[in-house]
This record gives sequence, C-alpha cells and structure tokens, in this order.
Amino acid sequence: MTRRRVLVLAAVVALSASLLGVQALTAGEAPSPETDGDAGAGDAPAADAPPSHTLVATQSYDGFRNANGDVRLVDRSGEVVWRYDPPNAWVFDAELTADDTVLVSMGESARAPGVDCPERYGGTPTNGTAGPFDCIRNRVVEIDFRTKAVVWEYAWYDAFPTHHEVHDADRLPNGETAVADMGNDRAFTVDRSGTVTWQWNATDHIAEGTEFWAEHVPEDSREEFRRQGPESDWTHMNDVDRLENGNVQLSIRNFDVVLEVDPETNGIVEVIGTPDDHSVMTEQHNPMRVPSAETVLVADSAHGGPAGADRVVEVDVETDEIVWAYDGTGSGRTLQWPRDADRLPGGTTLVTDSRNNRVLEVDENGSVVWRYSMADENAIVYEADRVVHPDRPGYLPEEGGNVSGGRDLESRTGAGPLVEARSVVGSWAGIVVPAWVGALEVLVGIVGLVALAGLAREGWRVRR
Repeated sequence: MTRRRVLVLAAVVALSASLLGVQALTAGEAPSPETDGDAGAGDAPAADAPPSHTLVATQSYDGFRNANGDVRLVDRSGEVVWRYDPPNAWVFDAELTADDTVLVSMGESARAPGVDCPERYGGTPTNGTAGPFDCIRNRVVEIDFRTKAVVWEYAWYDAFPTHHEVHDADRLPNGETAVADMGNDRAFTVDRSGTVTWQWNATDHIAEGTEFWAEHVPEDSREEFRRQGPESDWTHMNDVDRLENGNVQLSIRNFDVVLEVDPETNGIVEVIGTPDDHSVMTEQHNPMRVPSAETVLVADSAHGGPAGADRVVEVDVETDEIVWAYDGTGSGRTLQWPRDADRLPGGTTLVTDSRNNRVLEVDENGSVVWRYSMADENAIVYEADRVVHPDRPGYLPEEGGNVSGGRDLESRTGAGPLVEARSVVGSWAGIVVPAWVGALEVLVGIVGLVALAGLAREGWRVRR
C-alpha cells in the first residue's frame, strides 16, 4: 500500500463528503439550473400578462408510495393562494367548475378516514398501516371552493392502489360527471343521484375478437395486448373528455391510442395512434382535442429512454402526422414523464412535467414564459389547468375550444443525448433521494463511494 495512493483516496472521500454536506446545508438558498429557478416559485409574469392562476394537482410527495397528494391554486408569482389537502390520498385530476366548486379525482389509501375495505379485497388492515396490496377507495369529490366542504361525491373500492386509481373526471354541461375507471377498464357517466347513466367497457370494444383488435393490433404484438386478468392493468385508461360533437374521447394508455367513441352506439369512430407504434405516442396522458385544427395535443409520457426525450406532441386526428412537438429543450432539463399539456387561448402551451417536479408554460417558439417548480417538495405533479379571474366572483377555466392548433408553431426538440441522460438521472434521483440531490450530486456521491471502496481495499491488503 502506497502512502500517496491512500492520501489521494482519502482526499477524494473528504472532498466528496464536504461538497455534499455544503449542498445539503444550503439547499434552497439559491436557484439551480436543474430545478428551473427558485424551487416552489413561479417566474415573474410579463407586464402585459392577464391576471391568471394555475390549478395544480399533485399525485404525491417524496415518492409514489406516499398517499399525500393535494390540489393548490398558485398565482403568476408562484404564491399558493388556495389549497385542498385530503388525508391519505393520491390526487390526480382537479378542475374548477362554473359553480365555484372544484372537482377532484383521487384514490384514498386503506388508512384514510372512513375507508372500510370490503372482504373481497382483504378487509381493512387492523394494524393501522396500509400496504401496496391493501384496498383503495376511489373518490370523485366536488368541494365548495370557499369552504372546501364536500357538496357531492361518487366513490367505489378496488383491489389495490397501483394502476387502480381514478385519474380523471370531468363535469359535463348537463350536470353529470364523466369518469375514467382505470381499474375496471371502463368509462362511465354518473348523475347527481349516483346513478350510472352511460358506460363503455374496453372488454367489449378493444379486446381480442373485436373489430378494433383485428384492424389495429399488429399480429406480432398481440400477446402484449391480451388481457391477462381483472387486475392486470390491461388498458390503463387515464382520461375521458366529452368532445364538442357530443362524442367521448378516451385515452387508452397501454395501447398507445386515443379513441373517439359515439356514446349512442358505443362504437369507435376514430383511432389516433397505433398499438406498439411508438413514433406517434407512447403511454400517453391527458389528450386535449383542438377542434379548430383537427388535432389532439398529447403528453407523450414514455417516449423517452434510449429512443429520445419524453415530449408533448400535437397529432393530426386523420393522418397521425405530428404537427408540433416540444421536449423541454431550452428549459434547463428535457421533459421527464410529462402527463398533461393544455393549449391556452393566447397560443401558449401549459405542460406538467411530473418527474422534474414542475409546470411550464411555453410560447409559440418553445421558449419558457412561465414556470412553477415544486422541486423543494419533491412533488410528483400530475395535472395543471390555467384559470382566470373574471369580473364575477370565483374562478373559471381558461382552457376551452377557442384555441389555436400547432401547425404554425415552432417545434422545440433535440436537446442531445448528454442533456437527456442528465435529465433522466436527475429526475429519477429526486424520487429516491432528497430533493436537493441532482445529477451532479449523484456523480459526486458515486466518485466518493468509489474512493471509499478503494480505501477499504487498501486496508484489506494491509491486514492480509
């Protein structure tokens, strides 16, 4: 064992520990390009920006297993002006209604107040804890914006949380509510009395033996798309929307397609995307139809990895041509698991970037004009809506049919493999380590561990 080698290794270990210690102590004191500015804050709005707020639904904090999601309303400066924090719940979707209420889609763990798991799902845990295979109670609740009192709800139990949580519910003009029931591979509408008024079951329309299966599922990929059982996460249906023409739009994530369904016949009238053709979309979330352009804006959530960055795409409904794309280039990080994208009336696009713990607003050129970061809270953000404050009390959605398509917008993609790799490492690190740990801190930690292993090896040689 050489003295010089030991000294070098010891110095590397000490330096790595010092750097990580300083970073831990000063976390949150200064902006970081990896967290897009001040964590938990929004960029200052432009001088001519209209007064507006953003409704943000967060699935969970500090990892996926924690049932601690919430809904918050933030202003243009990033200040939280309203919050709804249900206990022991994963929160996915939230929307403001014209009645000054908020419709929230969430899954409650077996520890939540009032949850009584049915015996067919194992009953309620008696030890006061909830594990990954205990039941989940899915709830769509409508709460008064001012008092947060529940004014209406619809709930049902399912076998366990993972891939069984309700991800979306929309209030319809007739007062009914459309719901995407992921765990049961169905979409349905329910009235104020709790009566189901319409239902669409995926087993009847896209399973083996159906017309869809014969026409759209490639023969060499059919084993992947066969239903393996009631709890197999077969479709992962994560979004439902009523279109302007009265049809229903469904996001079938695990088939890489968005469907348009005629509710009178339940027949499929349009298929956007192709199962196993990842050039269009891969495991998408929250499609938004843009009627003026005959396109659909999609959070293309799993396009990343070796094939390239996760992205938002706008797709021609008839041809599947991608007319616009954005992958986070120029924002400090490429997108990591985007799960919502909304085109706003001013031509900007609001993007929810889940694993980067942030919401971005990008303009026609793909430049960031506003952002809200929740990196200091390690928030798994799911969905965001821009809302405005009209002359009357309350808040109304800004998103609607009067928005422009992306054919004339400038796509912003191609950050490069190094930026993409750094973004992937940094985003996954944020889920399993403290929020202040980014890609650089991970690298420093690895170097320190290697040096420490070298010291241990040298010590073992001496003792031989």
